[in-house]
Amino acid sequence: MGIAIYTLTSELHDEQAVEAVTKDFLNSLNLEFSFKGNCYDDYGSHALSVIYVRTGGTEGLFRRLLPRLQALSSQPFCLLTSGKSNSLAASMEILSYLRQHAIKGEIVHGSADYISRRLRLLAAVGEARGQLRGTRLGIIGEPSDWLIASHADPAVVSQQLGIDLVSIPMHELFEAIGETDVAQPQSSSPQDYLPGAERIYDALKTIVSRHRLSGFTLRCFDLLTAVHNTGCLALARLNSEGIVAGCEGDVPTLLTMTVVKALTGVSGFQANPAHIDIENGELLMAHCTIPLNMVERYEFDTHFESGIGVGIRGFMKPGAVTLFKLSGDLQRSFVAEGTLLCSTQKADLCRTQQVILLNDRGQASYFLSDPIGNHHVVVPGRQGELFSLFTSSLS
Repeated sequence: MGIAIYTLTSELHDEQAVEAVTKDFLNSLNLEFSFKGNCYDDYGSHALSVIYVRTGGTEGLFRRLLPRLQALSSQPFCLLTSGKSNSLAASMEILSYLRQHAIKGEIVHGSADYISRRLRLLAAVGEARGQLRGTRLGIIGEPSDWLIASHADPAVVSQQLGIDLVSIPMHELFEAIGETDVAQPQSSSPQDYLPGAERIYDALKTIVSRHRLSGFTLRCFDLLTAVHNTGCLALARLNSEGIVAGCEGDVPTLLTMTVVKALTGVSGFQANPAHIDIENGELLMAHCTIPLNMVERYEFDTHFESGIGVGIRGFMKPGAVTLFKLSGDLQRSFVAEGTLLCSTQKADLCRTQQVILLNDRGQASYFLSDPIGNHHVVVPGRQGELFSLFTSSLS
């Protein structure tokens, strides 16, 4: 899909002079794009459609063009300006007009490096939005009983993200597993539970294929009583294979992980805070599964709460991380960058444990005053600007 650049130019300006400035300016960006000029026929068909306001005196041209552009695309408007020939002033007038009519947009202006980075980020958001359209996500079983605040409205999810939520009863998974009365191993070694964990993995792959899913969330604790095992290994493997797989029937977290996957290529680590040092901005995040393609190494242990099955103790490389969460109605989000300091191995917690120091320690108070549920998603790297841009693209 990529980036397409369209132009908006006043007839009063010398075309040769404008073309020379255009060539120098766009070449300075060191950016791959399709140059469309003033032909808007395929506007909105790319990950990012950019309107390069080349001169002043273009405000009226834009206003006349606006109904056609809105018919072609619902993307927020991206107005690019070099600052030459009063183009910035014209862009400001255009953006003010858009704001008066509750239409989203922004002006991209500054150094060549800033403009290039900003356009790449906006294009990544557009690419992700395109990938999400038509996605089918399964809800296998209802959300766990304790997730009283972690639900989503399928109509809103469909309208905003183009994602269809598909409800799948737990008995369908149990039938796919094939054995619902499996004798519990005599020892407490996770190795003894591996055959059963593999059956769960195979059954979930069957469900994914049958319903044409790109991801799912699972009411996983029901497996403890039904088949005396856990889905932790299956979820870890499926996430690493490109199928977004979430725990506990938590739909908002599944949506967050699906967005993360579209933006970064990994699902992220679904975890909940086990301890918060609010004064220093330090969190201990924990869960019993983590995508295997996010860790340097991992070990098997039993599931924490039940002491049975196969849990995953994963060790991610210390360094920059980002925490992200979308609300089920897509009206709120939380984004915080930080540093993964280390992984711990406390016996009284879920098996994968991460100590994270937030860059802005003040953000730690969010978890105690206004959280979006308990689960949040940990993603490698500094992704705050990218995630914030995505949430701002939601209407």
